[in-house]
Amino acid sequence: MRQYKIVVEKHPDTYVAYPLGMKGIVVGQGDSYEAALADVKSAIQFHIETFGSDDIEVDSPVIEAFIAEAGV
Repeated sequence: MRQYKIVVEKHPDTYVAYPLGMKGIVVGQGDSYEAALADVKSAIQFHIETFGSDDIEVDSPVIEAFIAEAGV
């Protein structure tokens, strides 16, 4: 089993999740954090089964992800 860094965003009407370090578009969504996470895990598995593991960066340059808010 491989570990992925997943970003989960809370929007007014849904949650959206996506992995860091994958080529292509892999997105999950759901009515809760857990549902979005389960959906993106399923999407990652489907992506690997469909396109192979060549689209996955072995050593993703992302170590941690932070969210900041800044006024400009």
